[in-house]
Amino acid sequence: MSVSDAERQVEAAKRQAVAHEAATEAAAREAALEAADTPVRRRIPELAGLLDTGAGRNLGLVAVLGVLCVIGIATADTFATTANLLTILTSASIIGVLTVGVTMVIIGGGIDLSVGKVMALASVWSTTVATQSYGPVVMVACALAVGAGAGLVNGVLVAYGRIVPFIVTLAMLISAQGLAEQISGKRSQIVTDPAIAAIASTRLLGIPLLVYIFALVVAVGWVVLNRTTFGRRTFAIGGNPEAARLAGLDVRRHTVLLYVVSGLCCGIAAVMITSLTTTGSSTHGTLYELDAIAAVIIGGTLLSGGRGTLIGSILGVLVFTTITNLFVLNNLATEVQNIAKGAIIVAAVLFQSRAQRNSP
Repeated sequence: MSVSDAERQVEAAKRQAVAHEAATEAAAREAALEAADTPVRRRIPELAGLLDTGAGRNLGLVAVLGVLCVIGIATADTFATTANLLTILTSASIIGVLTVGVTMVIIGGGIDLSVGKVMALASVWSTTVATQSYGPVVMVACALAVGAGAGLVNGVLVAYGRIVPFIVTLAMLISAQGLAEQISGKRSQIVTDPAIAAIASTRLLGIPLLVYIFALVVAVGWVVLNRTTFGRRTFAIGGNPEAARLAGLDVRRHTVLLYVVSGLCCGIAAVMITSLTTTGSSTHGTLYELDAIAAVIIGGTLLSGGRGTLIGSILGVLVFTTITNLFVLNNLATEVQNIAKGAIIVAAVLFQSRAQRNSP
């Protein structure tokens, strides 16, 4: 072996030693960084998993409500008063009742755009002179019957007519609006029965009766969704209707029942708004369907169905109602309020989409 060959081998050995030493140092640094980041890396998936659960989403909405309350206390002297808090609850009660029905329909894989105007139709029909002449019991029964009847029509067309729920309920919204205007002559109908007016004015322990009605409807809805066969079937049909059908569930009949329940909620809300305003009017419930659907979305219910919580939807109602109250107290324009609501809805849908992509 020549001298030059030996020198080349020595140089190659040195380069290999330097490369090995550099690789060892790089591996040590990477291991150290990975060891340092391990707690953070573990917390991020855990946090995402928590927020993707019903309890996590509800806690997030409670935190949002807390932030809104802090903002309200800081910006408006009257926000934290008992009168204003009862105003928020009273305002939330009517939309909240509608939201109970909408939540069930969406979990079941449908959508109901007609709830606002079905409520208006029920309020008009139950306050005609002829209906009022029979007394408060018949007025309440009429409102419930009109709501349930509209829901039955929606359900039959969706389940047995195989028409897209969006189209069916949009058509019902327009039809209910027209029928309400036809019956009322586009005029507000004054409630003359004191028993109906007393529903809104009555207070128990200082809390309006409307809030108790709202709480009762939510409690019944929660039990039905979470503790009955009806609720389990609703989740199963919303998650995979074909699998539910193959499992022996009557998907079409159950779909009809879901829309009837939504219609009943419209009837209850009609009685509440009629009592609160002492009128039956075709203008009642304008855009209430959008508020209800928005509350359901930010409450964590998937628009595709199969997953959702009623408590989350109600927290969504309270968030929107509190935002509205803050804007009113701070004399902000309605346009700003609508922009804020739209931004919240878009953010909620984006969060849902990301959670679905990250879920296994």
